[in-house]
Amino acid sequence: MAKKVMIQFALDSLDPQVTLDLAAKAAPYVDILEIGTPCIKYNGISLVKEMKSRFPDKKVLVDLKTMDAGEYEAKPFFEAGADITTVLGVAELATIKGVIKAAHAHNGWAQVDLMNVPDKAACAKAVVEAGADIVGVHTGLDQQAAGMTPFTDLNLISSLGLNVMISCAGGVKHETVQDVVRAGANIVVVGGAIYGAPDPAAAAKKFRELVDAV
Repeated sequence: MAKKVMIQFALDSLDPQVTLDLAAKAAPYVDILEIGTPCIKYNGISLVKEMKSRFPDKKVLVDLKTMDAGEYEAKPFFEAGADITTVLGVAELATIKGVIKAAHAHNGWAQVDLMNVPDKAACAKAVVEAGADIVGVHTGLDQQAAGMTPFTDLNLISSLGLNVMISCAGGVKHETVQDVVRAGANIVVVGGAIYGAPDPAAAAKKFRELVDAV
């Protein structure tokens, strides 16, 4: 279990140079650089290699949202330098176990994304038993647009007392990040509040200060 609350910067631009430039601005203040799903689909595995080469001291998360063929899909990304890949909680347990196997074979972490899982508590318990390293509470962009927040799900998963890191993503802002930490998140995922800010480096620095102050 991580003692320090980690900040994960979600990078969703399709432009690889924009992605790398933003990563450089935020890197001094964050722990995990996430290559978001649209970004990895558009740019492929070469961006993983470049990201890890430029930022060897940061964990690189590739948001694959794997749904099938878990080990087969995740393995080449770990081989390319990823530290974490994601698998959907709505996938078959065998698929999730495949991602966990690939992660642990490369000293990496497997994160299970609970987005759209009907019974999140049952899923979290099952995947932790299977060896998942991170359970991701995730309110997607379309859900955020409908006014949803991650707090109900975060409180639920935190209350289970599972031996797992909990990641929280979904519109986290400066005004809410301390509430997210207090609710039990070990990893706070921030995207637009950094990359959409006039000064991304300053925004990332403020997140670091707020998280560390809790």
